[in-house]
Amino acid sequence: MAAAASATALPAGPVDGRAGRSPETIAVPDAPTAPPARARRRPCAPSSSRGQRAFASSALAALIATLAVANAAAPAIAAPIRPHIQQAFCVVACGGKDPHRIQRGGRLRLIGKLRVGELVQFARRPTRGSATTRAHVTATLRKTPVGLVVTVPKTAISGHIVVIGPSGVHSNPFGPIYIQSPPAPKPPSSLAPGPSGSPFDGTGMWIWYLSRSDGGDPAAIGARAQALGIRTVFIKSSDGGSSYWSQFSSSTVAALQAQHLHVCAWQYVYGSHPLQEANLGAQAKSAGAECLVIDAESEYEGRYAAAQTYIQHLRSLVGPGYPIGLASFPYVDFHLQLPYSVFLGPGGAQYNLPQMYWKAIGTTVDANYAHTYTWNREYQRPIFPLGQSYTDPAPSQLTRFRQLAGAYGATGLSWWDWQETTARGWQAIGAPLTPVSGFTPTAGYPVLSKGASGDVVIWMQEHLASADSSTPTSGKFDSATAQALTNFQTSHGLTGDGVVGSATWAALLALRPTDVVWAASARPGAARSQGR
Repeated sequence: MAAAASATALPAGPVDGRAGRSPETIAVPDAPTAPPARARRRPCAPSSSRGQRAFASSALAALIATLAVANAAAPAIAAPIRPHIQQAFCVVACGGKDPHRIQRGGRLRLIGKLRVGELVQFARRPTRGSATTRAHVTATLRKTPVGLVVTVPKTAISGHIVVIGPSGVHSNPFGPIYIQSPPAPKPPSSLAPGPSGSPFDGTGMWIWYLSRSDGGDPAAIGARAQALGIRTVFIKSSDGGSSYWSQFSSSTVAALQAQHLHVCAWQYVYGSHPLQEANLGAQAKSAGAECLVIDAESEYEGRYAAAQTYIQHLRSLVGPGYPIGLASFPYVDFHLQLPYSVFLGPGGAQYNLPQMYWKAIGTTVDANYAHTYTWNREYQRPIFPLGQSYTDPAPSQLTRFRQLAGAYGATGLSWWDWQETTARGWQAIGAPLTPVSGFTPTAGYPVLSKGASGDVVIWMQEHLASADSSTPTSGKFDSATAQALTNFQTSHGLTGDGVVGSATWAALLALRPTDVVWAASARPGAARSQGR
């Protein structure tokens, strides 16, 4: 089932059947003029025949009756209806608190004696060399769920607007409407912002079982961490909605903090009991966790409503500013039904820690970074790569992972996990690092087109829906999405090709995603997306 907030497509706004038709006119011949005096003829003498006079009288009566019937059957000519604008105000892409300020490509709602298909006339700059000082551009009134709406043309300028009726009759002028250019799209960047000021900065190490990590001795853990430049430890605090792990206690947190370490909790969640999982996450905070990481994997695929319930309840318990991270699969396009857009969306996790286990995936460190950043950058959360030190990867690979984290602009990275890291792994993690040179990180966003599906499509649709309420949020790049996208591109000065590339992503991500209330049965995006 699609999201409850999904909407139907806007009508194309065909011209009303009465539009464009002018009332028929009746030609009235000029009155005959008398001929010149010398061309006049003497009139014939009247006939004295009684039969001729009777015939003429009857013919005249018949003619008068025929004209009367024809006149009665002739349709009355209705006076053209004059449109009237009572109010106009911005509903999409507004220019501030003033309802009469709007961006080009924005939506203006009109109220009054108006009809679908009528033209709204805006002022525009006259073309160079034009003899006139006035110029206009028009757009069509369309019916939408919020009423009659017109899209401001990209060539329109500030001034009064009028509505042109079917017969060319103009309405009263209304305004002025102040029109401004939309903000310049943010160029795609491969760099994260500066240090976040959170425990995610610097180097971190994950702890699964505390007792198997240097024997669970805080002093031993602290000594190794200080020697290798490890700043934060992430310790498992719970599993599911009923199992809180006693290893994450206030005393453990205090002992490790005494070793000059930041201490964060991580919990493995399933989605079957989201409220209880949120409660256990909040319990870790109460025990002293400086941040919380959500480990959501395959069990959460398709559970959009559960993810929304979990995030909302967790935030109500820990507060809106508490640092939360998401650690999940790095290849978003391989896990189409995992609700990244909920976990990383508004009110969700502020930090993204994709599990970039290149050896487990069967790829190179470089390819892993390129794929992960391309498919995670659009969620607009700073990325803190989570690398693998388990299964004893080659030290050169660990070094390369560290180098590329810096090349991609990450201000921190972490490793899974303490108990499985070998001696040579520890050495590679803590060795002095030479920054990579001659390397250009992969930039840009995933390319989406009609037929694509998955969570990244949902994320795109949620942003597009904030500009066009007809956009569905189904996770399927269908015809309605393609039409809404093409309209958005055209109104923002982009190529209207219906394809989401880097420039379109930048324009969309400048908008706040629309809110979606997920139904419990929603499983969007069942098919693999395109653009890999």
